[in-house]
Amino acid sequence: MLDLKDKSILITGGTGSFGKKFTEVILNKFPDIKRLVIYSRDELKQFHMSQVFSKNDYPGIRYFIGDVRDKERFARACDGIDIIIHTAALKQVPAAEYNPDEFIKTNIGGAQNVIDGALATNVKVVVALSTDKAAAPINLYGATKLVSDKLFIAANNIKGTRDLRFSVVRYGNVMGSRGSVIPFFQEKAKDGVLPITHKDMTRFNISLEEGVEMVLWAIENALGGEIFVPKIPSYKIETVAKAIAPNAKLVDVGIRPGEKLHEEMITVSDSMNTIDIGKYYAILPAGAKKEKYLKHFGGKQVPEGFNYSSGKNDRWISVEEMRKLIVKYVDPQFKPVE
Repeated sequence: MLDLKDKSILITGGTGSFGKKFTEVILNKFPDIKRLVIYSRDELKQFHMSQVFSKNDYPGIRYFIGDVRDKERFARACDGIDIIIHTAALKQVPAAEYNPDEFIKTNIGGAQNVIDGALATNVKVVVALSTDKAAAPINLYGATKLVSDKLFIAANNIKGTRDLRFSVVRYGNVMGSRGSVIPFFQEKAKDGVLPITHKDMTRFNISLEEGVEMVLWAIENALGGEIFVPKIPSYKIETVAKAIAPNAKLVDVGIRPGEKLHEEMITVSDSMNTIDIGKYYAILPAGAKKEKYLKHFGGKQVPEGFNYSSGKNDRWISVEEMRKLIVKYVDPQFKPVE
C-alpha cells in the first residue's frame, strides 16, 4: 500500500494540468505529506495555484520558481526530495516544428538535468511523463520525447549502488487538458461549424485522474527501466464533434504538419520487449532480464508482431459515452449544442 505521509515529492511543470490534478489527489490522500514541491517557471500560475493550495491549509506545500533548463537551480530544488515526477515539457507540435532548438533545450536538456539532479542527491524514485507521440515519432516534439524516454531508461545504468529507480509513463491525449480538442470544439460549436483534420482520425483517451493513478501506481510498483503504457479506449475525432455539436457542419481542414492519422504507443519493434501486466503494458529496456519483470508483475509476453495503435483498438468511445465523459471530466454543465 503506497504511503507518502513522510515523503517529499517534487513535480516539475507542477502548475500544468497534470501537476494541479496530481497536487489535488496527493493533498487529499496524504494531507500530512512531508513536502510537495511545485517546480515551474511561471510565477503567475504559481500564484493562482497557491490560492487553491495554500501553505496555511497545506503546510507541506512549497512553490519553487525554476526552469528544468537551469541545472544548478534544479539540483538545489532536489535537496531532501524522495520522489520526482517529471512533467515539464514544451508540447505543441506546430511550435516544435518552427522552434526546434527550444524544444530540444527543454525536453532533452531538461530531462538530463532532472536525471543529474536525482543522481546528485538522495532521490529514490523518478517517474517521467511521456506521450504517444514518442512512439515512431514523425514530428520534432515526439522525437524530443523519445530521446527523453531513452535518457531516463538509460539512467538506470549509471545509478551505481544508489537506491534509485527511473521509469517512464506513456499515455495518449488527456481529456480536457490545455490544448485538447474538446474545449476547442466547444468554443467553435457556437459558430455552427467544426474544423476537423480528417474524418477517420483517431486518438487514445485518458482522464487526468487516470493519469495520476497510473503515476502513483508506478511510484509503488516500478522496478526501474520500464515504459508503462495504459490500456485505454480510442475515439474518432468525428465522434467528439458529433458529441459536442451533432448538427454542426464538419469542415475537413487537413492533417497538420507533423500530425498522425492514428496514434501509436507501442510499435511492432517495441513488441519484442513488451510484456502485458494486466491494466498496463510495460516496454522493457533492450537486453533486460525479462524473467525478473515477468515474475515481479505477474505478466506475460505480448504476441509477436503486436502493436498498440489508436486505430486498431478493441475499445471505442461512442457519442453517448463521450458526452458522459465530458460531463464527468471536463464540463459538469455540458450540453450538446443543437
